[in-house]
Amino acid sequence: MLNSLDYPSLAALAAVLRHGSFDAAAQALCVTPSAVSQRIKALEERMGTPLVLRGTPARATDTGRRLARHMEEVGLLEAQLARDLGQSGGPALPVPLAINADSLATWFTPAMAGLTDMLFQLTLDDQDHSADWLKRGEVMAAVSARDTPVPGCDLHPLGALRYLAVATPAFAARHFPEGLTPEALSKAPSLVFNEKDRLQDNWVAAQIGRRIALPAHRIPSTQGFVDAALAGIGWGLNPEVLLRPHLASGALVALAPTPVDIALYWHVSRLAAPVLAPLTAAIKRAATTQLVP
Repeated sequence: MLNSLDYPSLAALAAVLRHGSFDAAAQALCVTPSAVSQRIKALEERMGTPLVLRGTPARATDTGRRLARHMEEVGLLEAQLARDLGQSGGPALPVPLAINADSLATWFTPAMAGLTDMLFQLTLDDQDHSADWLKRGEVMAAVSARDTPVPGCDLHPLGALRYLAVATPAFAARHFPEGLTPEALSKAPSLVFNEKDRLQDNWVAAQIGRRIALPAHRIPSTQGFVDAALAGIGWGLNPEVLLRPHLASGALVALAPTPVDIALYWHVSRLAAPVLAPLTAAIKRAATTQLVP
């Protein structure tokens, strides 16, 4: 049990988990890899439990993750104190965030531009699951479809990312000659981002009034999703902003006229909120340019 916190050891732990290896952590801390290893070993002995799962990359145990999170919170408090005292010019603050890939590919990146005092550490996950990273204390903030605040966090509505179900004209003619029938949908290859992606399943259920098993290609890339549709590999729901030139040229067609709007929210830890206020403001501005109000 810790009676007092050994912050050099905690800093070494946080650096290993942030950079993924002892060598990279040593370089970031301007010490030797041996020093990093000794600090973490001493901390593990003091805690009586492993803190790092050695591998490529190095990963945290549950206890290690909690200690690293504490170190990040200390960094937040120090950054806020420096700001309150009118000091600047310190090292950039690592900011772990969880975000869905479609937001990153469409509207989120401009929000990060210009915030030179932050080092963004992005974790990609489905919009229905990204808030779980914040709930577990692994990130400071998240873009999520969750419409209720994560405990201990503030919630900011951002607007909705609009999707259209699309395919090539040839694909639509071959697989849906009589429209979106249950039989046709059960045979036409669809596209899914990953095993958590339920967007296509939910869209089909809304179209035909029930759920059916969909054959699917797994394409874990937003641009790859669009490219797969353009190649006639399958049909899927893509962000409308990425589809506009392809719809205008006729390379893709909408399978149904009604779009799907997925409301998004910015969840930010109340502890991190003061330091992340410039990022929150930038995210709100960026969201207004691409998201549906």
